[in-house]
Amino acid sequence: MASARQVLCLCALLCVPRVRCEPIRYSVAEEGESGSVVANVAEDAGLTPAQLSARRARIASPAGRQHFRLERATGRLVLAERLDREEMCGRSLTCTLAFELLLENPLQFFRVEVAVEDVNDHSPVFPEERVTFQILETSEPGSRFPVEAAQDLDVGSNSIQTYSIAPENEYFSVAPRIKGDSDIYVELVLDKPLDREEQPELLFSLIATDGGSSPRSGTTQIHIVVLDVNDNAPIFTQDMYLGQVLENAPMGSVILRIIATDPDMGHNGDISYGFTQAISVSHLPFTIDAISGEIRVTKPLDFEVTQKYEIRVRATDGGGLSALCKVLVEVVDVNDNAPELMISSFSNPLPENAETGTVVALFAVRDQDSGVNGEITCALEDQLSFSLRPAYKNYYELVTVSTLDREQTAQYLLVITAADSGSPPLTTTQTFTVDISDVNDNAPVFNQTSYTMYVRENNIPAVLVGAVSAVDSDAGPNAKVIYSLSPVHPAERDPCSCISVNSENGHVFVLRSLDYEQVRQLEVLVSATDAGSPPLSTNVTVRLLVVDENDNAPLVLYPTQDSSPPSSELVSALAEVGDLVTKVVAIDVDSGQNSWLSFHLLRATDPGLFTVGTQNGEVRLRRPVTERDAMKQKLEVLVRDNGRPPLSATAALSVLLLNGLSQEHLPQQEVAVQDEDSSLTIYLIISLVFVSVLFLTSVTAFVACKVCKRKELKGEHMLYSTGNLQSSLADGAAAGTLPHTYCYEINLTTGSGNSEFKFLRPILPNLPPQHSGTGRGVDDTEHFRPVRSSMGNAALESPGTESVGQFNGFSFD
Repeated sequence: MASARQVLCLCALLCVPRVRCEPIRYSVAEEGESGSVVANVAEDAGLTPAQLSARRARIASPAGRQHFRLERATGRLVLAERLDREEMCGRSLTCTLAFELLLENPLQFFRVEVAVEDVNDHSPVFPEERVTFQILETSEPGSRFPVEAAQDLDVGSNSIQTYSIAPENEYFSVAPRIKGDSDIYVELVLDKPLDREEQPELLFSLIATDGGSSPRSGTTQIHIVVLDVNDNAPIFTQDMYLGQVLENAPMGSVILRIIATDPDMGHNGDISYGFTQAISVSHLPFTIDAISGEIRVTKPLDFEVTQKYEIRVRATDGGGLSALCKVLVEVVDVNDNAPELMISSFSNPLPENAETGTVVALFAVRDQDSGVNGEITCALEDQLSFSLRPAYKNYYELVTVSTLDREQTAQYLLVITAADSGSPPLTTTQTFTVDISDVNDNAPVFNQTSYTMYVRENNIPAVLVGAVSAVDSDAGPNAKVIYSLSPVHPAERDPCSCISVNSENGHVFVLRSLDYEQVRQLEVLVSATDAGSPPLSTNVTVRLLVVDENDNAPLVLYPTQDSSPPSSELVSALAEVGDLVTKVVAIDVDSGQNSWLSFHLLRATDPGLFTVGTQNGEVRLRRPVTERDAMKQKLEVLVRDNGRPPLSATAALSVLLLNGLSQEHLPQQEVAVQDEDSSLTIYLIISLVFVSVLFLTSVTAFVACKVCKRKELKGEHMLYSTGNLQSSLADGAAAGTLPHTYCYEINLTTGSGNSEFKFLRPILPNLPPQHSGTGRGVDDTEHFRPVRSSMGNAALESPGTESVGQFNGFSFD
């Protein structure tokens, strides 16, 4: 019946000869009681109540629902039911009910529009009755804490206008905030720093008040828990997340992941995710993982029913700070074809000296899907040496973008991912294994910057003394190392002939026996060359040090041991204990402790009469001379070095003990001295030749080592003999073992009543100006003064010396 009546009304309207163009407009407040008068429509339409009854006036509503009733008797328009603006128009700013006033005889209608005015009949409502915040006491003033805004079904001035806090406190104030076009947040603003020790908790009400003539309000309880250290709230990587999910996605499918970061550490940095209670969580077909932030499908989706879901997610850290974000989930159709990758060419292996921009592979991609699902993008995963370059349409080139080094990376696994633009995207991966071929670009490298090796003298030929080692980081033939000897100096043509190196393993051999006294060290240059083309090489210095062996026995310089009979030393019977009789001088051409000499009395006619200095070889009287002592004493001194095993030599001495000196004995001694002059000259020449050869050998060794050493002559003493004293002292001084001293020649004549002493110049030329023993030079002028002996005869005495004997009434020093 209602449908038939609407059709008749429409036909009547089409056939009406007179239609009022402008509608009659009224306004009425919502929530009016049924029967409340809206207006006198008959008066506004220019009709009388009688005409309304006669022409059967009635109201026709297009919606079919009659919200108003016409009183024909009075012409008034009254409410047929109670009006609820929020039910009829929701939150629309305007709410208009339109209907027609129909009259018959003749057929006429008037269009009437009634605007339903909003009445402040709804109070603001917060989504949560109690909101708890855990806030660090270190939070800075101005920090904001979002609260879900209250909702008011009224509109206009009757909607929410202000937010306030009751009771007011000095720590917080409230400030609304708008995100986007219509999203309204309420934020609590921290005005004063919190102090947990002073006030660990705050409890107050957040009041939302609308703007009605009789204001309404809604309240939620705010509970503030003050924490100690958590001073950073979570921050979402995006203010809004957009996710797409296929309508046939299986249960448990991950749509997207919400990520929020918190720079705090430990528990305060642990973030938990959850949906807010502003929406009915039970109706959502999704769930969010509180730990990972992944949003998953929990119920079947239907694109035809719901195309979009708007969700609010709160991220709360372990300290109670939180942040809100919006998530939009779109339900889309299916992308069921993965991209395809077709290889056109592939170059493998690739030389390591390939230029930048070399094309390694050429391939094409395609997707059987269309539209967005058919759009393909290619990416190369985690590579710094290679890159993808679009070639033509759907072709891509895989090219080098930096220099290659096989020694660093010998093989590359290049993973290319082709993905379409579907939601979720489908991908295809293709792995290219690129081998890098070697180029000889690395010279061998020794494991040491230089080598020092040791060999003992008198070694056996071809003895192994050590090895050098070099490695080449290249591969194959380019890494094979060959060792050889090179001249140390460019001017040299051939390397040292006494050293050889194994070309395969670098073992170093000494080919012949070496003598430390001739050669103390050698230096050779070892070259390591690879087998590349062209070959690369590196040189290293090998220093061979010859270690001394105790292979030379001591050589006695004084007294000479080749004279027969041995020369005799004269000792006065008046000599005192400790007086110097003579000194054994010896040398050892070895070095180090092998050349340390010690002197020992081996045999003697009277062992208790003499003593030998272990370190200096000085023979001194151990006790006074007595008449019972034999006039001729024979001594044999052992000279031994400190080597292992020690070597030794012996020196034979002859000592004459004299109580007096007669004139008849002097000529015989003079004749003996003359007889020995010829043999003394021969011994002197032999000693000089030996010392010269030894000196030249030492100088040659010093030049090879570029080190010149000079030994100073130390000590001061006086030797005397009857025939060969002067030549022996010369030999000892030339050998460098005697201290600086003066020599005296005794001239005894038969025709003179007094003996004459002749003071001679030192027989050692070019000696250093000073010696370490006394600090006085040999050229210092010595003043001699006559000294009266015990027999009343004159003698010569040198300052700083002691008398070592008396000879026929003369004492000499």
